Amino acid sequence: MLKKPELLAPAGNLEKMKMALLYGADAVYLGGKAFGLRAFGGNFSREELKEGIAFAHAMKRKVYVTVNIFPHNSDLQGLPDYLRYLAEVGADALLVADLGVFMMAREIIPDMELHISTQANNTNWASVNAWQKLGAKRVVLAREMSLEEIREIREKCAVDLEMFVHGAMCISYSGRCLMSNYFTGRDANRGSCAQACRWKYNLVEETRPGQYFPIVEDDRGTYIFNSKDMCLLPHLADVIGSGVDSLKIEGRMKSVHYVASIVKAYRLAIDSYFADREHFRIRPEWLAELDKVSHRAYTTGFYFHKPDSADQIYGKSSYEQTSDFIGLVLAYDAETGYATVEQRNNMKCGQEIEVFQPQGRLFRQEITEMLDEDGGRITVAPHAQQIIKMRMAQPVEAYAILRRDSKE
Repeated sequence: MLKKPELLAPAGNLEKMKMALLYGADAVYLGGKAFGLRAFGGNFSREELKEGIAFAHAMKRKVYVTVNIFPHNSDLQGLPDYLRYLAEVGADALLVADLGVFMMAREIIPDMELHISTQANNTNWASVNAWQKLGAKRVVLAREMSLEEIREIREKCAVDLEMFVHGAMCISYSGRCLMSNYFTGRDANRGSCAQACRWKYNLVEETRPGQYFPIVEDDRGTYIFNSKDMCLLPHLADVIGSGVDSLKIEGRMKSVHYVASIVKAYRLAIDSYFADREHFRIRPEWLAELDKVSHRAYTTGFYFHKPDSADQIYGKSSYEQTSDFIGLVLAYDAETGYATVEQRNNMKCGQEIEVFQPQGRLFRQEITEMLDEDGGRITVAPHAQQIIKMRMAQPVEAYAILRRDSKE
């Protein structure tokens, strides 16, 4: 019988973690202030880890903590105490890539579930089985694999398998980047990636310094490393059919809006597939939801073919989106019909907005009335994170996202 896969979401901070879980993730992955690969992703203090894990467990969801740097000797100081703390606060699993870190965890916290990060570059069934023999519970497969190869690994391996289905693609080998360190001295493999693969590049001929030549015929330069974002939602039936145990969304450095929208789209699609496989189809509204958040044009990566020029972005480096996140609902008063809203972008009366909810249906309305914290009427809310009350056309859930159509 086909197993329903886990939906695994990124959590760059405590707010994003709560949104991911409320909008439908079965589990989240996150990092502490050290030993992870997203040093600039916000991350969690020890107290936040404790609070976040308690929040997830109250919802019967899981939390996986990244300990997946490739450490130098100096990085190992403090790691044993950190591992013990993660076990103490109830982390459900750790993501590791380095063999030394893996063995240290096995020795210090032997009961902890260990997942092998995509950084370990697992591209074949022999390496996957080797990790299982060492004691790994799950292996995150490299993004440089086809679905056919994943199916073969599933047939030959009993360990849990996890694969990426959505998000940014590193121009490296499963994220093991060398360019960041070379160009900036910031070691991507120790958490400080400068995303050098997304810079704007031109060629310079050594005898003509100062003369820049585009690699393609484009007077703005080119983006020789610039991959599109991965999106496998249109191929969800094939992905589930491969037999993997967890579907992973990339994006610990992405916004609250991104996490909520992407998670809910995949949640609805997965649930729909298992509710009626025979009549399952990809709904246009799910795909539209993916376009509402900041993203690059989408690609299927390596899963169906080796990427070529069609999977890269030439001529521009900007992200695109069809809606802007303007407010987060903190509470709703059914008696008055007002929602308490935290402003996230300029909003004003007369605007048409869309209300995107964790569980309830999406609806649109005009902003007809707003009050400041003292109850006075206002027509505009221009201040960052300003708390206001807004009259709603219908009841709304806490943590609902208010957004407006983006201006072209």
